[in-house]
Amino acid sequence: MTRIAAVLVTPSMADAAPPGVDPAEFLMAMAEDTYEMAAGLELVEPVILSAGVPGLDAIAWPGTPVLSIGSPSEAFAALPYGTEGVVISGDAPDLPPLLIGKLFRELGRAQITVCPAEGGGAVALAARLPFPDWAVPGFDEPDLVVRLRRQAPGPRMVATGPGWHRLRKPADIARLDPGLEGWDNTRALLS
Repeated sequence: MTRIAAVLVTPSMADAAPPGVDPAEFLMAMAEDTYEMAAGLELVEPVILSAGVPGLDAIAWPGTPVLSIGSPSEAFAALPYGTEGVVISGDAPDLPPLLIGKLFRELGRAQITVCPAEGGGAVALAARLPFPDWAVPGFDEPDLVVRLRRQAPGPRMVATGPGWHRLRKPADIARLDPGLEGWDNTRALLS
């Protein structure tokens, strides 16, 4: 079984930069922290998905594919291979790796699993591959889980794991937990 962990990076993620911090640098710091968490997972192959953000090769470890996509809805279709995949929003620099592991575990009983985001949408979305054709992936829809469950052709096809937060606007910086390990690049930029 091949598991893929893809970090999705979009230009709008720079909107979370606090005053006095360069938005492009902030975007890259968040993306790198999220990618390093994904790349550090055992038995998972990392991928970076760029939806219009140049220069992401600079944060990738050697051998990590950096793929360009037109929009976040193309994320799962762009995954090069694998039997299971998770797409992680690049604006979750302090996401605990355990939450990604729980999504993969839930794929044993569901076709899609979601790590819901505070305020709506998803932090991460996992699926058996290829992504089910009855579902349309999304990350910023307020009622994503409800929509996916309505689209499912049967019960128990969409599971949820514990939720987390994303950095979507400067006020969300307060959600970062200084006691959590990781997110070193974002932490250094904010210091």
